[in-house]
Amino acid sequence: MLNLEELDLNIIVKCNENFIDGDTLKKDIIIYIPRLYKFTFNICSTIDHRNQTNFPLNKHIEKTFKYFSNNQIITCIDHFQEEGYSQCHIYSYPYKLKVYNNITNNFLGGLFTTVTQVSLYDERPFEHEFFLQIQKSFPFMKELTIKNQKAQNNKQCIKSSNDNQILSIVEYHKLTRLDLTNTHGDYVELFLFDTKMSLPNNLHLCVDYQTLERVTYYFTRYITRNNCERLAALYCNPVDQINERVQKYFPLTCIHRTADFVLSK
Repeated sequence: MLNLEELDLNIIVKCNENFIDGDTLKKDIIIYIPRLYKFTFNICSTIDHRNQTNFPLNKHIEKTFKYFSNNQIITCIDHFQEEGYSQCHIYSYPYKLKVYNNITNNFLGGLFTTVTQVSLYDERPFEHEFFLQIQKSFPFMKELTIKNQKAQNNKQCIKSSNDNQILSIVEYHKLTRLDLTNTHGDYVELFLFDTKMSLPNNLHLCVDYQTLERVTYYFTRYITRNNCERLAALYCNPVDQINERVQKYFPLTCIHRTADFVLSK
């Protein structure tokens, strides 16, 4: 360890009282590696609300990295009241990993050309503009998982809240796998509306069957038909409910059980 010159750290830590910040890294790691000149990291620390109720502001976490000169350091704090925990995500930028998990509405943007697998999670709704930001930040995203049970506030809105411009159609050209099993029906609707989302032809979609029924008006809705027809594979339960009407709505789609849906390791 004393002769280590480069260190790349990627960890998730459950803490009792304090988030991991720049001060923690200096006193617990850096002072023990005197020859270290390149230190890149991606660290997510969480604290249960039963253990702590007073949390630092994001600007206070940022100040602890004042003397980190090799990379730009991104910090982001999220509080999840329903789940009863808070998290602090700190990472060196440019980001070099293939996976970026649990992106929330506090996402600061940036360009992540190495990332191919993304997951989104929040207790606040994701609006259309958020998905446009994901499109810009992750141009090579192949796999996307969304976990959000909150209905969208502005799903009928066609203009940006910032500059009143007409919202663009979201385009995920590289996307091959999409998991919507643990999300509100508004997001299933968003991805299936061809006026809001342009999907590639080789997409594998995993979704709750009852939600899919409601969103497609029991497989009769015109505005969702085009994107459904383009799916390469559909994963849902129970498969034995797939009748001739459903198959006509997905004429080119292979239909499988939810258990057969697999993301990259």
